[in-house]
Amino acid sequence: MQWALAAILVICGTAMMSCFSDNKKSTTDFPAEPDYRDSTQWYITDRGAAADVFYIISTETGDYTLPDGEVCHYADTYSDSLRAPLYGEMLGVDTLVSGPLNFFSPYYRQCSLQTFQSDSLTAARMPLAVDDVRRAFKYYLKHDNAGRPFILAGFSQGAHIMLELLKEMDNETYERMIAAYAIGITIAEAGPHIVPAKGADDTGVTICYNSVRDTGCTMRGWEKSSVAINPVNWRTDSIRASLITEPSPLLPVAQQKKDTMTVHLDTATGLLIVEGFTAQDYMLPLLGVEGNYHTREIWLYRDQLRENMALRANRKIGH
Repeated sequence: MQWALAAILVICGTAMMSCFSDNKKSTTDFPAEPDYRDSTQWYITDRGAAADVFYIISTETGDYTLPDGEVCHYADTYSDSLRAPLYGEMLGVDTLVSGPLNFFSPYYRQCSLQTFQSDSLTAARMPLAVDDVRRAFKYYLKHDNAGRPFILAGFSQGAHIMLELLKEMDNETYERMIAAYAIGITIAEAGPHIVPAKGADDTGVTICYNSVRDTGCTMRGWEKSSVAINPVNWRTDSIRASLITEPSPLLPVAQQKKDTMTVHLDTATGLLIVEGFTAQDYMLPLLGVEGNYHTREIWLYRDQLRENMALRANRKIGH
């Protein structure tokens, strides 16, 4: 079990670095399109629950060199070695936050971490990843959901893709959505189906937060969010909350001293300010900023997220 929890680095820096390449050549070759009729293209835990979590994983892929010497910038969902870190995050998140709920997560041709070093690369490459998840979500709704209420959740790259699903969602599907958890990103503006959460148990809403030591620790482009909530006390004001938990998923829980942290929203920016965090192993490869706790967005709040998902689900289904 410990290795499963450690899988939620959650962006798996050690695993990704083995795929990194300094080769700057581009390629027009894409991995094979995932076929979502194929069970190998899914991670699913069916707990017989009355509600589901549909989770979109974060960036677990780095650029890698193909046999012909070209560089690929997308995950190959049919390659065992490239699937391994994707599976690790799926298993880790399912273990940490889904609780009694059913859990569905599609493999998709996610963009490599190097993609996010440039706005132009991000704009050029993200449509392929978005289209895969769009197809997966449609397949899930038609073949796996069986009309149940569902939670949408995504972390980092997965959260950005999740926002696209929300923007495209029809009203009938939206009525079944319990909530959307956009973890570790900022959101420029709300919309018809992107409704900011105001408390712990409202439904049809979007939960968003981005954890930093202070407002000077943001990554490029993530300086302000119009949608934000504190996942410890579920408030949208600046009232502080206390969070006591182990700071690192990379060490056995029994070997760690718990941090006592103070967490509050900076209402001017929508950033989540975390004081008292002691771990030194949190830096995101290539993109990381000292004092930006992006890789800890699920780990630190795992108990709060699990309890909150169950609370909102029960509210939606009338328990």
